Amino acid sequence: MRKIEPLGNRVLVKVAEHENTTASGLVLPETAQEKPQEGIVEAVGNVEEMLVKLKVGDRILFAKYSGVEIKEDGQTYLVLNEDDVIARVLD
Repeated sequence: MRKIEPLGNRVLVKVAEHENTTASGLVLPETAQEKPQEGIVEAVGNVEEMLVKLKVGDRILFAKYSGVEIKEDGQTYLVLNEDDVIARVLD
């Protein structure tokens, strides 16, 4: 994968894979699937500009339909503004 460095208060997020089948085994077409809202931070922009200090590896929840989608090597990534991140998932 190319190195992608977010600028300003943005983060690069690897979108979590989502199920494309129902519990009963029905395959859902892509248009019927909900867009995933969880991902893992892959890169951060300028940390000094950010209110929340996110770091690479953080699992986050983000606002639905936010960010700019990038597909690289079959994987989906989003470049999000810090404001689109709504929570950090703690294990």
